[in-house]
Amino acid sequence: MAGKMSPLVNFLIKDKLLTQEKLSILLAEQKEANLTIHELLIRNGIVSEEQILMTLSKHLDLPFIKITPQEIKADIVKKVPAKIATHYNFMPLREENGVIIVALYDPLDVIVQDEIRLFLKKEIKIVLAKKDEISQAIRKYYGIGADTVERMMVENQNLEVLGKEQKSEEDIRDESIDPSVIKFVNQILVQAINDRATDIHFEPYEDEFRIRYRIDGILYNMAIPPTIKHFESSIVSRIKVMANLDIAEKRLPQDGKIKAKGGHDEFDLRISILPTPLGESVNVRILSRSSLFLGLEKLGLGGKDLEILNSIIQHPHGIILATGPTGSGKTTTLYAALSKINSTDRKILTIEDPIEYQLKGITQMQIQPKIGLTFANGLRSMLRHDPDVMMVGEIRDLETAELAVRTALTGHLVFSTLHTNDAAGAVTRLLDMGIEPYLITSSVDCIIAQRLVRIICDNCKEEYIPGKEILKELLDEQSLNIKKPKFYRGKGCAACKFSGYKGRTAIYEMLVIDDDIRQLIMERTPSNIIKKKAVSLGMKTLRRDGLAKILRGLSTPEEVLRVTQQDMDIDIKGNPS
Repeated sequence: MAGKMSPLVNFLIKDKLLTQEKLSILLAEQKEANLTIHELLIRNGIVSEEQILMTLSKHLDLPFIKITPQEIKADIVKKVPAKIATHYNFMPLREENGVIIVALYDPLDVIVQDEIRLFLKKEIKIVLAKKDEISQAIRKYYGIGADTVERMMVENQNLEVLGKEQKSEEDIRDESIDPSVIKFVNQILVQAINDRATDIHFEPYEDEFRIRYRIDGILYNMAIPPTIKHFESSIVSRIKVMANLDIAEKRLPQDGKIKAKGGHDEFDLRISILPTPLGESVNVRILSRSSLFLGLEKLGLGGKDLEILNSIIQHPHGIILATGPTGSGKTTTLYAALSKINSTDRKILTIEDPIEYQLKGITQMQIQPKIGLTFANGLRSMLRHDPDVMMVGEIRDLETAELAVRTALTGHLVFSTLHTNDAAGAVTRLLDMGIEPYLITSSVDCIIAQRLVRIICDNCKEEYIPGKEILKELLDEQSLNIKKPKFYRGKGCAACKFSGYKGRTAIYEMLVIDDDIRQLIMERTPSNIIKKKAVSLGMKTLRRDGLAKILRGLSTPEEVLRVTQQDMDIDIKGNPS
């Protein structure tokens, strides 16, 4: 806010929210820090942003509002250029009798207000709102980087007429290094990282260039100006340059990597580019190095399952398989297990596609199919490297499966993944590949199936009663009446982007290959019978583990039902542990 001793200081002292002693300390601190008194007040916790705005509202007789969709009229947003709203950080709300109502954070900066009037050529009326709410409203209604796109449109007015088919490669090269394009791509990346996104999708269509990002496993549209379609080629070219890819190649898929740093965190951005008839589709996978290493205790494993896994990973030999679809956290679970047993007396090797994170003390190798380095060939080479423990990124074919089994039978502990729906399905998959039953029973120790479920946002958590259909699908009436469980959900707030969820945890199904299960495998028993037997012996299904997390208030019935299949023909009655 403007001025070191603005009227706000006097307002706060008058309302006994600030003392002269504290003010003297802040004035002394201000000489060292390049901050205003008002920023120091908030940073030091003397007053909150809300208290400042309420004080200003009281003494200046200005309304203090919470910005909601009802407050904003779309017609006024179209009249006010994005570059002005962004530059002065105000949000136009509506027009009343020729006067534009604008939400401002600092009503004491009269110079800014005069400049807004000059640009809009209209009289304005001020209402107060929080700085973050104003910024979020600008991003939502104008789109991320809207001011940058407006500037690009002004500087490149011929683009709309020219059309991308008529552009030469040289034109695209020039645009790819345009500062405005660089700034826009950076804004998209920074916003995605700030919103905890794991993926960004740049998707070309005939009449639009859509950008979506994935948060906690769910895709959301990123608010961007519709005119961004004109800069589609430039944006893709910029990403290619950052990932050191060939910007002239548009016919073949390309993969690359970008290393980025934001604040104290470092990120690996994996880039995948696919050619389509309407342009190139780009996926950016965001991997945070700082948020990788979760201990086994923090992954979501229940007490009994955690004990079992901790015991099995200490075995000198055998195979431990993690199963589930892409993006279900299999690699994170295996990394956590490897980190748990990583020590100076063990030689650990991995072969992956790709290497998602560098693990200190572990030798990692990435497959290169173009030069013949496949999982199978890499596994053969690893055996000659005197390992104790090996991780194979994925068992995709018979050759890799046979080598993994042989490796386990010759005294090595092997970790790997399979794409199956549940734990018992991994047995059927190995049999279908051509692995003999006696080899499976001799080598496989444990199969872990997992899914990721969203966690209820703590900020807006509330108790509720799910619908009867949901309860009927989730658990039987007898269990419901005995336990009288409480169910929770997220009401939706700014902290969770009104989704009701923030963060994810895993649910697990752990099939231990004991004598009873071995007998069924030897008889080539169908996977549903193996699963039913395992449940009778105490195995928790994915849904039962999900139910346990629901009753602990971590997730919702709707979320668990979304990611789990119905446990057909299996008696899951009883109370979840």
